[in-house]
Amino acid sequence: MELIAVGRILRPQGRRGEVRVELLTDEPGRLGELSDCYLVPPDAGEPVRIETVWFQGPVPVVKLAGTDSIEAAQGLAGRLLAIPRAAVRPLAADRFYAFDLLGCAVRTPEGQALGVIAEVNPGPAHDFWVVRTAEREWLLPAVTAMVERVDLENRVVVVTPPDGLVELDGA
Repeated sequence: MELIAVGRILRPQGRRGEVRVELLTDEPGRLGELSDCYLVPPDAGEPVRIETVWFQGPVPVVKLAGTDSIEAAQGLAGRLLAIPRAAVRPLAADRFYAFDLLGCAVRTPEGQALGVIAEVNPGPAHDFWVVRTAEREWLLPAVTAMVERVDLENRVVVVTPPDGLVELDGA
């Protein structure tokens, strides 16, 4: 089963086993809708029931079943809260999850290979895709002016970077 991380446990919150969570999703309310999740590692994931979720300001605080003390909560720091891939919400036609883009080949409309998407880094206005080749890597702004087509089925992204971007970024 493929698991997708929606949060990372930071540290205990209080003395009853609650933990503070760093969100790895754009929808903070998503954690509150979950009744269970998987703790990763281990790689296969360890299923656990979510008892409660509340927010301290923008930070979610989660109480997991079986974690009833500050010591137990400390042992969870650094682990990921994940959900099955099948539980991920569908997106609008022009939106993509970062994990779906990783490994996609990047090509020009003429078919010239520019590399593979190795990372997706969020920016204040748009994401930046790290495109990696065997020799180097470069940043591609994920904007409609450059990204012509994303074909997840065939794992190909067609882009038209401005003249010099690929060469300049690799310098």
